[in-house]
Order: sequence, then structure tokens, then C-alpha cells
Amino acid sequence: MSDEAFLLGAGPGGPQQMLLRMANRHGLIAGATGTGKTITLQNLAEGFSAAGVPVFAADVKGDLAGLAMAGSATAPIHDKLVERAREVGLTGFAYTDYPVVFWDLFGSQGHPVRTTVSEMGPLLLSRLMGLSEAQEGVLNIAFRYADDQGLLLLNLDDLQSILTFVADNATSLSATYGNVTRPSVGSIQRELLQLESQGGDAFFGEPALDLADFIRSDEQGRGILNILAADRLMTSPRLYATFLLWLMSELFERLPEVGDADRPKLVFFFDEAHLLFDDAPEGLVEKIEQVVRLIRSKGVGIFFITQNPGDIPENVAGQLGNRIQHALRAFTPRDQKAVKAAAETFRPNPAVDAEAAITELKTGEALVSLLDEQGAPRPVDRVLIRPPASRVGPLTAAERAAVQVASAVGEKYGATVDRESAHEILSARAEAVAAAAAQQQAAELAEKEAERAAREVERAERERRRNPSLQDQMMRQVGRSVQRQFANRIAGQIVRGVLGSLFGRR
Repeated sequence: MSDEAFLLGAGPGGPQQMLLRMANRHGLIAGATGTGKTITLQNLAEGFSAAGVPVFAADVKGDLAGLAMAGSATAPIHDKLVERAREVGLTGFAYTDYPVVFWDLFGSQGHPVRTTVSEMGPLLLSRLMGLSEAQEGVLNIAFRYADDQGLLLLNLDDLQSILTFVADNATSLSATYGNVTRPSVGSIQRELLQLESQGGDAFFGEPALDLADFIRSDEQGRGILNILAADRLMTSPRLYATFLLWLMSELFERLPEVGDADRPKLVFFFDEAHLLFDDAPEGLVEKIEQVVRLIRSKGVGIFFITQNPGDIPENVAGQLGNRIQHALRAFTPRDQKAVKAAAETFRPNPAVDAEAAITELKTGEALVSLLDEQGAPRPVDRVLIRPPASRVGPLTAAERAAVQVASAVGEKYGATVDRESAHEILSARAEAVAAAAAQQQAAELAEKEAERAAREVERAERERRRNPSLQDQMMRQVGRSVQRQFANRIAGQIVRGVLGSLFGRR
């Protein structure tokens, strides 16, 4: 490996080198299940880390965790790796580990990854919950009102509270912000409950992820490999895709412009990339295309990993300069069409029949076309992928735990912070209004009771004047009335005292 490139593999056309200054031109790793995509990703991660470039990758199957441990010189795997190193001309092959930080949206297999509802924004939240256009409009109104009132939206409790407020004040808000309907609010709240039941509530809160913790190097100058545990996350594919889209957007919005740097600031691997585009509205696909096109100037390289290159929309695929194609199967006419389309994306090489080779590639073999020094794709070549120096396969639970304990950022993200935000403020307002209403009601009841007692006294006096013999009876009635007044007054004081105490605490 040089300061400008590292070896990916070798073929009849010679070694295939990934040029660091071309890595932010993005890339594609495609191929059917079991053809070696994960090993290729592992090799790329090792090469970038050794060059001092941090990496983020989603670990869908758990195999990428092996980057944290050195490979094992145990036969027969050792013999195969040594033989592959010889075949690709890799001298000085040795096992080594790499600096890894584990992350997990659910906080069980890595440090928690959190963001706030405000940072996610209404567009991505609408995508996450699959909202209709009308429901998305109502969600935008809720966000706008929260901004106007200075209400922080940090977690799902905050969002539920602001939606409840919007529903309760739909008439007045509609006059200012646009049409708000209770059914639309109710639909959004039901989707939020479903998201919460899938574990999405763990993703929203503080401390929010600091992107600086992704873009780091260790004491040896090697780039940190940020590995997201995604096996459980894949059971909620919409949450997975929305999170990675949010992360790309955050990198795009927050990182400064660096132009054409000698090496990327971060390389982002997006596994199961088809999930990002499945059922995505046109506006969202356009946003993704914009981010992919412009984020290279921020020094970020994005590699999409998928089974079929046809899963990537053309406008996005056109931005992917570095291409690695593992084997595809051609059992049906549709499969054959996909093979033909994949072959046509490569720069032709007279020595390689790309369409035929795609169905003949063995595991650990790929058609490769990387960018040259001028940014042009090299002619396609049939390449053997180099062997990884780290472990091939997952870690044990104890090994993963040891890596987490040694992490430099573990203490920072360990405990959830719940500061005052929209939920607490709106709840306090509602309680204050309720207490004031109860106090007013108690005062009105006491006033009515006093008026009734006065009327009874007046009536008794009139009766006494008309019939003096009834004086004793009337006096008893007056006495009972006075007792009731006294009792009601005491009860009213107690109610006001209790409510006043509650209101005072708030």
C-alpha cells in the first residue's frame, strides 16, 4: 500500500488499486448472496483505515465485526488466504486487527445512536412513517408551530404532545398555518405508536450523535471503523433506510467544503441499498441524488451495496465511479436482462466478455472498474479480491463487550439525557389550565351556595313575620342552613388550598 492507493485485488490486467483521491467519487458493490460482497467491503474498510480514513458501515449479518480482531492462522482458512495473497501478488501478508467502534440504534450491541426529532425533520419522519401528502402537511404545521413557540422537539413524547396540542387547537391553528384536521393528526399519532413499538423511540433523544466522533483516527493514525449493528434493525427496514439517509444528510449539511482532497474525510458504506429507494417518492429520490452528487465536495465517499445494480436509480447510479460486480444468477428472462444491463455499465475491455463473466464469477472474484488518476473508469477486468487481514466472521458476545468497554466514546453516550422540552412545557401548561379551571369552578360553586343560603334566610324571615308560632322551627332551619354554609366554605377552602399548592409547585 502507498500513500495514494491500496490494493483491492489483481487480474489479467494487473493489480487493481483504489486511489484514495478518487474514493469520494463514490462506488457500487453488487452481486448475489454468497458471492463475496462482504469480504470485498471488509477489504475496502481495512484499506481505508490503514490509510487514515475513517469508515462507517452497517453490519447486516454481523460479519463485519470481525474487523476488530486479527485473522487466525488456523487451517484450512489460513491456507486459502495465504494462497490468495500469493495469487494477487500481496507480499508481506500478515493478520492484524483494526480500530472499531460499535454502534446500535437499540443500544444493545454497541453505543446508542440518537438524534432529536427536530434534527430528523418532518420530511424524513414522513418517509419513516409512510405518511400521505395531507398527513405530511399537518406534520409540517406541528413543526412550524413548535419553532414559532420555541418548543424543543427532542423525543417521541415531545412530538406526541405537540400533535395533541395541534389537534385540540385545530380551528385556531388552521387560520394561521393552514388546514389541520383531527383525523390526520390521529393517523400520525397511530404511526408514531407503531414506530415506538418497533423500538424507534430509542433512536430519538439526547445526547445526540456528534459526527466528530465518527471522523477520528487512533493513536497509530488509522481511521476508526464505525460499525452499526444492523441485524435487528433489518426487521424494521424503513427505520434502517431512514436512519442512513438522515446520516448522509447530516454529513452533507454539517461538514465544510474541502474540494478535491488527497483522501476522503469519511467513507460511508450503505448495505442493502435497495431499501433506500423502495417505494420512495420522487421528491425523496431527487434529494438522495442531490446529496450523492454534492457530498463529494465535503470529502465523503459513498458506496452502495446491493444484490442487483438495477436497484439503484439511474440518476444515482451515474454518480458511482468505482464499480465492483460479483456474480449474478441468470435463471429467468428478468435475471438475464439484469446481467446484460450490469455488463453494459462497465468500460469495455476486449479481453473480457463482461456479460458472460458475470454469471461465471466464483466466490471472491469480481468484475472491477476503478477510477484512474484523471477520474476516468479503467477498462473492466476480472479480478481476484485480496484476502482480509482481520477475522473473517463475527465476534463472540464477550469479544464485542470488550471492544465496547475499551471505546473512547462509551461514557459520552451511555446515559440518556431528558431536559425540558415540548412535552414538559405543554404538560405544565395543561396542568396549570386545569388547576385554574378547577379553582374557578370551586369558587363559582361556593358563590352559588352562599346566594342560596342567603335566600333561605330571607325566606325564613318572611315566614316568621307571617307566622310567629313557627319561629322555633324556622330557627332550626336557619341553623342547619348556616351549618351547611360553614361546611361548604371550609370544603371550598380545602379545594383551593390543594389546587393552589399544585399550581404553586408548577
